[in-house]
Amino acid sequence: MIKFLVLALLAAVVVSLFSGLFFLNRDQSGSGRMVRALTIRITLSVLLFIVLLIAWRTGAIQPHGIIPK
Repeated sequence: MIKFLVLALLAAVVVSLFSGLFFLNRDQSGSGRMVRALTIRITLSVLLFIVLLIAWRTGAIQPHGIIPK
């Protein structure tokens, strides 16, 4: 369940990033849609970080290192 939430948030971040790029290229009138898209991306990134921290603290996900113990 938590992995699907993380993947959905990552997909939403990527979609928001590309929508900001699209508005940067197309919107020359300065309507602010690019700023709104990038604000949404930052908000989703912070939300993703918080979800990962909560999942780690509750034990839903376990981090692993490169060097096995």
